[in-house]
Amino acid sequence: MSVDLSQFHQVFFEESFEGLDVMESQLLEMDPADVDDETVNTIFRAAHSIKGGAGTFGFMPISEFTHVVETLLDEIRSGQRVMQPEYVDLFLQSVDCLRGMLSDMQQGNEPEKERPAQLRAEFETILHGAAPVAEAAPTEEAKGSGWLIRLTPYPDLLRTGNEPFRMFRELIDIVGEEHCEIEADTSKLPEFTSLNPEECHLAWQIRVTREIPLADIKVVFEWVEDECDLVYESLGDVATASPEETAPAVSDTSDAEGIQVPEKVAAAIAETPKKSVEPAAPAKAPKKANAESSSIRVSIDKVDSLINMVGELVITQSMLGQLGQDFDLSRLAKLQEGLSQLEQNTRELQESVMKIRMMPISFAFSRFPRLVRDLGNQLGKKVNLVTLGEQTELDKTVMEKISDPLVHLVRNSMDHGLETTEKRLAAGKSADGTITLNAYHQGGNIVIEVADDGAGLNEEKILKKATEKGLVPESANLTPEEIHQLVFLPGFSTADAVSDISGRGVGMDVVRRNIQALNGSIEVRSSRGTGSTFIIRLPLTLAILDGQLVQVCEETYIFPLVSIVESIQISRRSLNHVTGSQYVMQLRDEYIPIVRLDEIFGLRDNVQDIDELMLVVVEGDNEKIGIVVDDLLGQQQVVIKSLEQNYTKVSGISGATILGDGTVALIIDISSIGRNITPVKKHQGKSDQAA
Repeated sequence: MSVDLSQFHQVFFEESFEGLDVMESQLLEMDPADVDDETVNTIFRAAHSIKGGAGTFGFMPISEFTHVVETLLDEIRSGQRVMQPEYVDLFLQSVDCLRGMLSDMQQGNEPEKERPAQLRAEFETILHGAAPVAEAAPTEEAKGSGWLIRLTPYPDLLRTGNEPFRMFRELIDIVGEEHCEIEADTSKLPEFTSLNPEECHLAWQIRVTREIPLADIKVVFEWVEDECDLVYESLGDVATASPEETAPAVSDTSDAEGIQVPEKVAAAIAETPKKSVEPAAPAKAPKKANAESSSIRVSIDKVDSLINMVGELVITQSMLGQLGQDFDLSRLAKLQEGLSQLEQNTRELQESVMKIRMMPISFAFSRFPRLVRDLGNQLGKKVNLVTLGEQTELDKTVMEKISDPLVHLVRNSMDHGLETTEKRLAAGKSADGTITLNAYHQGGNIVIEVADDGAGLNEEKILKKATEKGLVPESANLTPEEIHQLVFLPGFSTADAVSDISGRGVGMDVVRRNIQALNGSIEVRSSRGTGSTFIIRLPLTLAILDGQLVQVCEETYIFPLVSIVESIQISRRSLNHVTGSQYVMQLRDEYIPIVRLDEIFGLRDNVQDIDELMLVVVEGDNEKIGIVVDDLLGQQQVVIKSLEQNYTKVSGISGATILGDGTVALIIDISSIGRNITPVKKHQGKSDQAA
């Protein structure tokens, strides 16, 4: 019975990407002048696993490319070569190349051929163009007419997913069917009644009758070298030995039942369709790989907690079931107690399930050492990367969507924030700049900071550029904080020249837009000559929201609880009319604009008097606004449903949920509501006069 290997492809891709991450992190931490043996072994094992898995599933372009990478690593770890800085760069390029090839194959596309061929040629030049000193010893090239291979698998070889037949097929593909003779030893095969089909009781003797480097043969068996006894001998050496020395250990049992005839084995292998070991046809693979659909690893503690919660839920359900069989009013108190217990169990189960999706932000931070290294070399800047709070957890979906904005911010800090070495020394700073990534929990949010110790934002230059581009009027009198916010405007850039890093005016506005799409916010703090810090605030999860239910006319809406500053009752004496129908309210030392949801959504034919209504003060994009509501109903956690996926995108609405009575409540997008309001500070003088 054949096994459909395509069912294991996704696991292979996930493990291979993890292996590439390990290789990259170890290479970035490596000091070529002082190489740790364990570091090289770790990189080698990761490459070896990728190559072996690719060969098993028939992804030969990946297997063949990884082979040359592994060969150079093997020579380094065996002491035949010394690690060089250029080797580290080449290995890092190979990691990028393999990542691209794996992504192509995961999507069902043919991998790129040009870049792997270029890198492979560089490896071949190193391996064969300048031979290592230690290779003065006899090489592994076959001096005779081929090789004799004795393969004796351990009984558990088949349990590890390895199949000798596939290895023989791969060997025949390399050396040619006419140059491969295979003899099977069945002497240790038990009786049929005591046979365990999951154990391997066979051994093989293989003759390769052509001149070929031993390394090309070893690549076939490297995946099982720890699962069997392997002996390689040159046929030239075997030919000069005595018959007693060359006779295999199985010669005494070489009857018709003990050893198969080599020609029959080769013929059987040749007749087997080769498609059985090749990957699934690209046309049948998914056209688009969705990173968000990949699996995640969950600690056993979280799984145990979830199982315990399910057990408690089953007990409560059983108790309620017994109460319902012979229920009367005398058992009402027990029913209420059971329902209360059910509510508690459901809440704890919900929390346990949500924790499964929580991942440490180190998964997002891990890409930046490479980015900082490469970009530093490109810009000619020496930069140290410091990461803090790497174990801070947030939802996997949030983490995936915040990665690109973080990349923009780090690139911006390196290009615009950090000075050149000469300028830093002239300013009395250290030659090396520092970029700090920090993450921590604050209330119901996660806060991510991207800080640099560079020159800080040049407010005069920013304002001048914004004026030249017509983004602000020349007569504008902006505060430093308002000037800092200009960097988030579309098309804004202070770069004097366009490069592949910056200057096109694309980036910071995208950062803010992507963060706002996650119901988050971003602010910047900068000090001239000291540095800048970009602060991102995000919800821990996009699936569940702590909300405040409010009533407007006959409709129920939900405000995110984290956005609410306070709730007060409106008094007409505190209101000021600005222009048109716009009102502002003086709240202590600041003026906040007033928004009426009944006007925005057209809920009333006649606008009700605003006096004596409730006002919910919320904050979005670092600006406070007041939203008029009829009543406050209560607080509860709600499950967010996408309105755009199920209906269409509605301005001012971020999603919807289903309440306990089955009605649908819309979730207000605070940032979207605030962006449609004229800034209050422009009219502050008029408001004061109106007062």
